Amino acid sequence: MSEPADRKPEGRKPEGRHLVLGAYLSYGTGHHAASWRHPGAVADGAQNIGHYVDLARTAERGLFDFMFLSDTPSVFNDDHEGYGSRVVVFEPMTLLAALAMRTTHLGLVATASTTYKEPYNVAREFASLDLLSGGRTGWNMVTSSKSAAAHNFGLDAHPEHGARYRRAEEFHEVVTGLWDSWDDDAFPRDKERGVFYDPAARHALDHRGEHFSVRGELNVGRPPQGRPVLVQAGSSEDGKELAARTAEIVFTAQPDYDSARAFYRDLKGRLRAHSRPGRDVLVMPGLCPFIGATDAEANAKFEELQRLIHPRLGVAMLSDLVGGFDLSGHDVDGPLPELPPSNGNQSRRALIEKLARDEGLTIRQLYERLTIARGHLVVVGSYRRVAGVMARWLATGAADGFNIMPPQLPGGLDEFVDHVVPELQKLGVYKDFYREGTLREKLGLRRPPSRYASGR
Repeated sequence: MSEPADRKPEGRKPEGRHLVLGAYLSYGTGHHAASWRHPGAVADGAQNIGHYVDLARTAERGLFDFMFLSDTPSVFNDDHEGYGSRVVVFEPMTLLAALAMRTTHLGLVATASTTYKEPYNVAREFASLDLLSGGRTGWNMVTSSKSAAAHNFGLDAHPEHGARYRRAEEFHEVVTGLWDSWDDDAFPRDKERGVFYDPAARHALDHRGEHFSVRGELNVGRPPQGRPVLVQAGSSEDGKELAARTAEIVFTAQPDYDSARAFYRDLKGRLRAHSRPGRDVLVMPGLCPFIGATDAEANAKFEELQRLIHPRLGVAMLSDLVGGFDLSGHDVDGPLPELPPSNGNQSRRALIEKLARDEGLTIRQLYERLTIARGHLVVVGSYRRVAGVMARWLATGAADGFNIMPPQLPGGLDEFVDHVVPELQKLGVYKDFYREGTLREKLGLRRPPSRYASGR
């Protein structure tokens, strides 16, 4: 019987710089667009709690630092003809609350929109989840790139890109302020004296700004981590500036080593303007690994999934990725046409246009390339080869870790944990056991003091 993941080997301590790993498990069946059709897929996985419990436990067995759930407050518009599976999912906070009861060490990161939520609700939800999980929560702060969401919230149009980021800046200020509503020692709960809380440890935010007016206090105590870990997933200019000021983990789509290294240097360089050291922010590109005992076996798995992409789904997904411009009327074997301005995801669209221009790809070639991982890094190869790529990116300043996007679930995650993780450990770039403590402590991130701490 193997040693449990949380048992420390006698006399050993974590040493050196290790990869940080997230498990991107948003779609239930895998990250590849056709994953739900795979013979090994749990077709209803996106709304199957038993399946998600199994995935979370597998990720914890593989010593993943956290699981990651993306979210959009609308149905994905990348399919209207019944070919795509990304139409129904769990609401992420509800799912993570359930998984918090079935895991011990795994961090729980969820996306919440600054455009279509209110700060008080977000602060309350994440503070509660941090308490429920013993300090294992992270907030992926996004402005939402899907324009269809506007019509679910009484708006005629999706707010303009720059306006969304200005709102996000203030949203962050309000949420982090609300998390400081109560000092860490605010609740003596002294039965003898009849004193439940210390009035001096209670702080009204009383925020009045351009977008929000929030008095506070929050009706949840201070989170165990002080603040849940802040994750940011935008790679546009506005996104990078917001990340440099606020984020502690940056999830980014970088399709190759050179792009990743340039992004890493750019983002870390921006930290100086905000008096933040480089270690304050972990840069984590997405990685979609097609793996096998040999390169040939990995390639066979890749080709198997590629054959399952329905052409109409491929064109529809590419249309959504370029900002909602309908490509169905264009020759699928012709070039990507000149696109009109978009109010959607700016960095992802720029990446697609560059790919089409630099490599002369047709619409079909683009969707075959992009529906695999939507612009993220794809590596097809043996367990050893994939581990070697990851180790190189860590060693040469292209990444601090990776958000692993298994192309097919549960098999892709099982195989990664059983075969790639041991290769990473042999290379000395991945931990052998979990550290004790909160998600922050496991990641080596500092616990932020309350803004009111100096006054007491």
